Amino acid sequence: MTGIAVTADGFTVDVEVIAAGFALDPEQVADLLRDGRITSRCETGIDDDAGRFRLTFYHAGRALRLIVDFRGTILQRARFPVAAHSRE
Repeated sequence: MTGIAVTADGFTVDVEVIAAGFALDPEQVADLLRDGRITSRCETGIDDDAGRFRLTFYHAGRALRLIVDFRGTILQRARFPVAAHSRE
């Protein structure tokens, strides 16, 4: 299990994956998502990146980026600081 499932509507990411990326308690993640304090973006790869997707989560001036394939397998994982997001 990769922690990411592919659905007809896109991707579903387990709270444990997001929590680990931001060093949060998994029980906090749902509330932070609901409150807009964790936001996300999904981008579809083209050309050399066709068949890959970039899932980026933002929280408290940090980003968690997951590169996944069409099955939801995590190929790359990165964490880095970003400028404060407007919804944080």
